Amino acid sequence: MSRRTWAGLGIAAAAAALLLVMQVPHSADTHTRKQASEPVIPNPKQEHISKQRMMAQDIASTDHLTRLDAKQHLTSMLDKLAQARPAQITDYVRTLQKSHDHFTMIIWQDAKKGKREYTTKSSWSAEDRKTLNGYISKAQKSIAQKRPYESPSFKMDGKQYFIIAEPGKSKPNQGVIALMNQRILTEVANHQKKNLRLIPYPKEGKYKVESVHADTLKDITVRTGHDNEKASHFYENEIVVRFRNDPSREDMNRMVSELRAESSRKLGYAYVFHASGMDYGQLKSYFLKNWNPLYVEPHYLYMTNDTVKESTSSLPNVPNDLLFAKYQWNLPAIETNQAWDLSRGSSDIIVGIVDTGVDIGHPDLQGKLLSGYNVITPDSDPIDDVGHGTHVAGIIGAVVNNNEGVAGISWYNNMLPVKALDKSGSGTTYSVAEGIIWAADNGAKVINMSLGNYADSQFLHDAVKYAYDRDVVLVAASGNDNTERPGYPAAYPEVLAVAATDSNMKRASYSNYGDYIDVAAPGTSIASTYPGNQYAALSGTSMASPHVAAMAALIRSRNPDLTNKQVMDIMRSSTVDLGPKGRDKYYGYGQVDIRKALEAAGNSEAPLQFWPQHVQKKMDSVIQKKTP
Repeated sequence: MSRRTWAGLGIAAAAAALLLVMQVPHSADTHTRKQASEPVIPNPKQEHISKQRMMAQDIASTDHLTRLDAKQHLTSMLDKLAQARPAQITDYVRTLQKSHDHFTMIIWQDAKKGKREYTTKSSWSAEDRKTLNGYISKAQKSIAQKRPYESPSFKMDGKQYFIIAEPGKSKPNQGVIALMNQRILTEVANHQKKNLRLIPYPKEGKYKVESVHADTLKDITVRTGHDNEKASHFYENEIVVRFRNDPSREDMNRMVSELRAESSRKLGYAYVFHASGMDYGQLKSYFLKNWNPLYVEPHYLYMTNDTVKESTSSLPNVPNDLLFAKYQWNLPAIETNQAWDLSRGSSDIIVGIVDTGVDIGHPDLQGKLLSGYNVITPDSDPIDDVGHGTHVAGIIGAVVNNNEGVAGISWYNNMLPVKALDKSGSGTTYSVAEGIIWAADNGAKVINMSLGNYADSQFLHDAVKYAYDRDVVLVAASGNDNTERPGYPAAYPEVLAVAATDSNMKRASYSNYGDYIDVAAPGTSIASTYPGNQYAALSGTSMASPHVAAMAALIRSRNPDLTNKQVMDIMRSSTVDLGPKGRDKYYGYGQVDIRKALEAAGNSEAPLQFWPQHVQKKMDSVIQKKTP
């Protein structure tokens, strides 16, 4: 069945005529359209230049975020410690530096009691110290004049820093100066080089990774970032096998012995074998010759898919989160503020995040994270050692109205972090499939997958079907290679595929496209949480996908009776049409509109177009209760 056919309403024969007449148009009325022509697709050189500019924009935005966040911390410190004793000030500062180690130095100034300096362990040259003292002197003069101060970025020992200072308000004789380590700018640059595919990713030869053409499985060498769109990466000494019937213990022992396999694992219906002495071609030949499997395929790697307007005072439901008004253009763009009048989420509806893990200690995620699972190291917590999963989690559910950082789309939906990608930012078919199945088995009603590969893996598709059959809404990023080639899991019919737009409601230049795209969402320079109790701006379809996953969670919170298919249909039918009229390969049905989707979802009853399915579901529930 084709993607387009599947996207229509599937109904019982008795209701077919009614529902075919009542299907909702793909998009908003014509007067809401923002552009009428197909986007211009950049060539490889233009794409590279565009991505370089986007990375520079993300770095600049992150610089602004770190400065604003630092200012907020210093202001809060001055308010809390205005009457504090020296020992209390020391305790407060040391606690802050322990949880926020980018505060390299803090100088507490009091005109009556002198100054106290708190510096983490650092080794600077005499020249570096001279540079530092020059900026500190300027900061001290500014505080004496009751004015705040910010220095430009400067380097010491090859690392980037800036000085920021705030004068006291309740006690004008006080002030605080901080030296801020800006290593996050380097982290964002390295992160985006990989996730916007500006460099080959992952590196050939690392983790014994090989690359093949996604269509032919013939060897291919990925030399540039642009080559990624043709390639799929896999482990050279591993194979995924699904047998027609599960092998007996004796059969398994025979296979392990004949292959001299170091390991064999089962997940769902399939097995993964690892044999250092054989490559994929040899393993494939062995199983096809001896065991007549249902399918064999490489053990693919899946990689992250990452690649400003101010709100007005008339905007409803403006949260007090520090970075919202200035940096979170993305939430008003999809009518999130208005949507909060209809639903702010429910803790009963859990969002699974299959990704690199989450910074479980981040203050802007406290109370929103359930105990998740680490597929990579099962005995460990799903800690994020990349940054990607933490950023995705903040978009979905950063704490709202806590006077700190960013606001998430959902106020109350809990999140279930599942670490399926390792510290390189990539994970295997097995780990991603296990992550999906684990999340589905542990209460997730929505799963976000900001990751992908260009190879169609039956093994991964089995895991997706497993979750879909359990009424989970699955959402995935389309990819950042500016290619029409379908990416997986986004292109599976059970998954809602998300493309990215920018602040002008235009297709992001990096965003993949094609007939499988369902909807578009903001994905360019999105401010969100980042490990180390920090905030960063990142671009990519990885950032677009969690907008849609969060919307699905709000819909399911507003109307828990809706099935996953009904939720997905609502999200497709309540968009703002962009690009060519109707559904197109660049925006799908259009950019999501959370308010319209929640209005369509209703409160306690299913929308009219889903009435036959709703009645059937109620009848099934009654029958189930009466069955002994």
